[in-house]
Amino acid sequence: MTDQIGSPTRRTVVKGIGAALAAPLAAPFVAPALAANNAPIRFACVAVQSGPAGVADHGDYINGCNMAAEEINAAGGVNGRQIKIEIHDIDILTPEGVQAAMRAVCDTKPHAIGTAFSLVRVPMLEAMGDYRAPYLSGDTNIELITFAKKNRGKWWNYFEVDPPEIYYGKMFPKFLDTLSAGGVWKPTNNKVHIIREQNQYNMVIADEVKANIGNSKFELAEITDIQYPVQDWGPTMQAIKKSGAGVIMLDYWLGAEEAAFCQQFVADPVKGALVYIQYGPSQPEFLNIAGGAAEGMVWSTVLGVYNDAKGAEFRKKYSAKHTGVIGLCYNGSAYDTLYILKNAWGATDPDNFKAVCDYIRTHKYRGVTGGFSFDNEYQAALHYPLQTQSLDDGMAQLYFQVQDGQHKIISPTPLAETKFRPFPWA
Repeated sequence: MTDQIGSPTRRTVVKGIGAALAAPLAAPFVAPALAANNAPIRFACVAVQSGPAGVADHGDYINGCNMAAEEINAAGGVNGRQIKIEIHDIDILTPEGVQAAMRAVCDTKPHAIGTAFSLVRVPMLEAMGDYRAPYLSGDTNIELITFAKKNRGKWWNYFEVDPPEIYYGKMFPKFLDTLSAGGVWKPTNNKVHIIREQNQYNMVIADEVKANIGNSKFELAEITDIQYPVQDWGPTMQAIKKSGAGVIMLDYWLGAEEAAFCQQFVADPVKGALVYIQYGPSQPEFLNIAGGAAEGMVWSTVLGVYNDAKGAEFRKKYSAKHTGVIGLCYNGSAYDTLYILKNAWGATDPDNFKAVCDYIRTHKYRGVTGGFSFDNEYQAALHYPLQTQSLDDGMAQLYFQVQDGQHKIISPTPLAETKFRPFPWA
């Protein structure tokens, strides 16, 4: 059960809500108790549907929400009540955009709110005002969960369903040490060249690499800053050629533009250099655009669909509904989010937001993207292996390599589908 709330612009979303409120009530009288027992449980799916950034990830999120709701409803719903997905558009790039969207969402009084992510995070949370429905997002952001932690008396309803971005930077030197010790990859040198987008997310990741690389055998050679959107990778190619580093870290997040980087790189590569790409290859357009240029590239995500029994079943069901290259992050995240809420709603009154949030915080869940344990100071998913050594309690940071045109998990070992192999320009 899915509804589109408004149209792909904030103006029409707000206008539509105003018109709905102004319309006369035509429904027949229904006894309050009966209505409460049979009324759908409403989930507000806040997702970008047009614009320059976020459409791919948010489209995956919508798909994951719908898939979970269809399964739950087909099995009888939650104590006989159906889950209704209500989709709200959002502009994730500006404070005005996220605040307008969240206020419009809260005005509709849903039982819970979820989104893949926003690029303006704290203002989006604050825009909830006094409305305290459970709010779950995959923002991967230390600033947001720190803000919520410091104001927990107010923001007890917020949960981050993945570990924050700091772990990308903390893990990267460890991953390089482990990979180089495996014997397949022999670095041409131990220098690391970071190509960094100048937003908070990517700068935090780069800062963590700088803070932790001294504990490895690798060293930072250079940082080259880029600015979204990247329309010409030429200057960047010149910079990495000049540094000659044995490791190139593309600290960015847009799959389509990272694909363009790969195409230019393989045309004239830095011979023997390992290329690690931040997150973006999880988006379907990366493989679609990069084609053969993606072969051998390494990437990772702290929020990814496993390929264990649970994850493989999800991938199979999702692929049956969505042909071609599938996303490997936010479809699974949304799917897990709905099941986390389904369990909480089943054990409590969905209208009692505090009880629902208390249940989410105190009950673990093992989904297709890993284990969820929110009973911690940040109310955020725990990173495996840096915050927990248990795959049932945390979410594994998955490292992939593109092999034969497919994303294959190469680390961590308990979840690996295959081993790392030499890249074509070695």
